[in-house]
Amino acid sequence: MEIDIKGTNIRTSRVGKKPISVPNGVDINIDGQSIFLQGTYGSIGLKIHPWVEVRRDGSDLLVSSRRLTNEAKYRAMTGTMRALINNMVVGVSCRFQRKLQLVGVGYRAQVNGKILNLTLGFSHPIEFIGPEGIIIQTPSQTEILIQGIDKQQVGEVAAKIRAYRPPEPYKGKGIRYSDEAIILKEAKKK
Repeated sequence: MEIDIKGTNIRTSRVGKKPISVPNGVDINIDGQSIFLQGTYGSIGLKIHPWVEVRRDGSDLLVSSRRLTNEAKYRAMTGTMRALINNMVVGVSCRFQRKLQLVGVGYRAQVNGKILNLTLGFSHPIEFIGPEGIIIQTPSQTEILIQGIDKQQVGEVAAKIRAYRPPEPYKGKGIRYSDEAIILKEAKKK
């Protein structure tokens, strides 16, 4: 989209120009190039890139570029910052979650406090200690639920747990995401 800013044709990022609607119960504090959010599930902060400006407009947040040029890197940074701030708003208001499934005979998961105990067919049990700000639950012995306000941290913890025993391609045994589709290979025939 072309926007006429002071007589120049400046293109803006499609993602970056969308306003971020802030739900009730989320407090926002913009302090120079830092933004802090406080919600029902916790608080989180982010340092804003120097090329990007964030301002409040009623119950919305607007993200715009400080540079008046057509260079793609400025538009891209605006869209990136807008996506990160939107993820923070969603995280403090309703949390992010990833669900893992254990597929295999004897594969089990159990939580004791902050420690996730995994039995994955190795000669020893695996103990995974969840980082601060992450909640790990096991609704059943073959399901792991990871919750938190930081989308990146939730995904990283899920990937670390999955890396202990990724699904193998012949029988599909291992730890997989609940929405992951495993394409099974056909075994070698005689």
